[in-house]
Amino acid sequence: MNITLEQAEKIIGVAKVKSLEIDTKMNIAVVDAGANLVAFARMDGAWLGSLDISIKKAKTARFFDMNTGIIGELSQPGAPLFNIEHSNNGLITFPGGVPVKDANGTIIGAIGVSGSSVENDHTVAETGANAL
Repeated sequence: MNITLEQAEKIIGVAKVKSLEIDTKMNIAVVDAGANLVAFARMDGAWLGSLDISIKKAKTARFFDMNTGIIGELSQPGAPLFNIEHSNNGLITFPGGVPVKDANGTIIGAIGVSGSSVENDHTVAETGANAL
């Protein structure tokens, strides 16, 4: 099963509201089950450099079906996934990428958010992922 454009737009809408609530400007990307970009929003004034990061966070979360912050913990020196960020044309291994599941718990895509602290990025991504 794949995320639909309607679902992706809903996720972005909810994520944008959360971003405004915590007074941040975000780049928000949603990918489908194949890690293909479905929808993207760059809020007015959001950092240009975070555009690519948000997309890579979403792809990373979908490639490994886990939050990017967890991958970050596993990719530290001496950890089992050390240097994994160099695979797949570059991964992002810090918080802000979260898998998106349907009502049955099946992963149908992922959201990636970038533009603030990693804590804020994760909060907005998690809120968006829980929109469905």
